[in-house]
Amino acid sequence: MMEPTFPEVEFEHEDFDFDTMDQELRVNERCQSLLESFYHYLLARGDDPQAASDLAYCADHYLRDYLIDFGRQNVVRPVPGVVRRFAATWFITRTLEPEMVVLERHLKAICELYGFLRQQHFISREELAWLEEEASRTEYYRHRLESFLALRGDGYEEWEAECPLKE
Repeated sequence: MMEPTFPEVEFEHEDFDFDTMDQELRVNERCQSLLESFYHYLLARGDDPQAASDLAYCADHYLRDYLIDFGRQNVVRPVPGVVRRFAATWFITRTLEPEMVVLERHLKAICELYGFLRQQHFISREELAWLEEEASRTEYYRHRLESFLALRGDGYEEWEAECPLKE
């Protein structure tokens, strides 16, 4: 039986660095290609097309809206705290009606995406381990979400200080 195939990702780490608007647009295009390869990888390993589409959509939101647009980060050079800041603060404050079930889908997609990046040799085994550990803190993220929804008055600054968006 033949192994399932999918398009290989042919980028270098530096291909995701950007300083100018033109570079950012090229990185955005590379991310689209990366996400397409991620989607085909999910299909090749046997994921249902709808499930693969949902994971790719959530990964897209994380990559292009959070990492690139907001965080100004290279998507294949993760830094400690990146998933925690996404899940504990950014997602909660940037989603109209944040729900834990939706956040958990995003966290699953993030783990799957980083697993794919590991398989493509973009990140190390050690990086994958701490990224997955950050994604696994669902009870902490549930607490953050519930405490955000319960905020009244001037409590936002104190709430955000527990997990600042920028460190």
